[in-house]
Amino acid sequence: MEGELKPMDAEQLREYGHRMVDFVADYYKTIEDHPVLSQVEPGYLRKLLPDSAPDKPESFENVLSDVKTKIIPGVTHWQSPNYFAYFPSNSSTAGFLGEMLSACFNIVGFSWITSPAATELEMIVLDWFAKMLKLPDFFLSTGQGGGVIQGTASEAVLVVLLAARDIFLRKLGKGFLEKLVVYASDQTHSALQKACQIAGIHPENVKALKTDSSTNYGLSPDLLSKEICHDIANGLVPFFACASVGTTSSTAIDPILELANVTKSYNIWLHVDSAYAGSACVCPEYRHHIDGVEEVDSFNMNAHKWFLTNFDCSLLWVKDRNALIQSLSTNPEFLKNKASQSKSVLDYKDWQIPLGRRFRSLKLWLVLRLYGVENLQAYIRNHIELAIHFEELVSQDMRFEIVAPRTFALVCFRLLLPCGFEDRTNDVNGDLLQAVNSTGKIFISHTVLSGTYVMRFAVGAPLTEERHIDAAWKLIQDQASSLLEKL
Repeated sequence: MEGELKPMDAEQLREYGHRMVDFVADYYKTIEDHPVLSQVEPGYLRKLLPDSAPDKPESFENVLSDVKTKIIPGVTHWQSPNYFAYFPSNSSTAGFLGEMLSACFNIVGFSWITSPAATELEMIVLDWFAKMLKLPDFFLSTGQGGGVIQGTASEAVLVVLLAARDIFLRKLGKGFLEKLVVYASDQTHSALQKACQIAGIHPENVKALKTDSSTNYGLSPDLLSKEICHDIANGLVPFFACASVGTTSSTAIDPILELANVTKSYNIWLHVDSAYAGSACVCPEYRHHIDGVEEVDSFNMNAHKWFLTNFDCSLLWVKDRNALIQSLSTNPEFLKNKASQSKSVLDYKDWQIPLGRRFRSLKLWLVLRLYGVENLQAYIRNHIELAIHFEELVSQDMRFEIVAPRTFALVCFRLLLPCGFEDRTNDVNGDLLQAVNSTGKIFISHTVLSGTYVMRFAVGAPLTEERHIDAAWKLIQDQASSLLEKL
């Protein structure tokens, strides 16, 4: 074993760790040299790697060489300054350092006793963040509810859906499962549909209520009220509604307070999914988008999207922690301990689907401390200003139109076609998206709004500057000109 890598040796860790940090730093230094969207074909990696694991140790140099030559070509570079697809997934130096600390301790923090600091730091940073968002006091750990870090917004909506489901089934009986109804707009993330599938909600009882441009694709409270009344009249049991603040397609905003006025009348659990836009709401000028949050049962946002906190770190607050605990708690003999039995501590295993959990609060704690709220607000504002700049560029070219209002840092736009070619507009916009992405210079995505194919330009990568916006727009214009010439 002489000279071989040991399971954990302080000096080897120092040596290899420095080399890995150098590798990561060099990657970020040259990230613009890589095609943003991976250009490989399906199955490329199987042709490059052996059929089985090595019997003998390989050198670290060889492994890093393979990362460069075989792995990186198959990476889509989410941290590239030319990444404008989907929504951002921010990395940062502070987030990276927090991940290193989490890996250092490598705890499995399912209960308080497994590492008291992990549970208590999570409570503290979730309280900090709740205060930054000006959430109601019942979302604080000192209230009847509290906050918890989930892996993703998909996990967050699942656990609150299960909690709401079980409240109703305990009251009505398990036989009522087939009558339970869920409501959301047709712009709501597909995570809700998956959560309903897992929770056993009948597909026909998951109501995706239609939206359109008249409400900027926000959910109409009147439509929700009518649907609820109709379902009750037909013997169904409305129990859960999901409002979105910053939908994936267009960052549409559902009117939380008006929807809450409807759901409260029927004791329906109202969850707010603000996975993307929640980060912007730490800025006072955007906080009004979550007005009415004091009337909801749960609220979620992803710090790992737009808040410089490496994936995964999804923040969920609930009004009543007991609703989660009653639905998700288990208490096997091998997990019993004096602190838990005394009810004097929180055990986050009872707030989530898996038992095990990482020390994720460390990276959020480092982000908040090493950047500070003012700098984080400035970071968000800068991206919004860059999106405004892109929106102005689009507006100046009469060949294009803005399809939906820009509220945060997402611009929805499309290419218009000359008279006589209108019926091909959707197809040509799809061709334009493909042409732009196939260059490898930028990466954008699309959606469909009211049957219209729309390109999405989401600003939010940590290294993006105005020059990247300008270059991206020129590329889009050039590719559009080429396509228009072929009509």
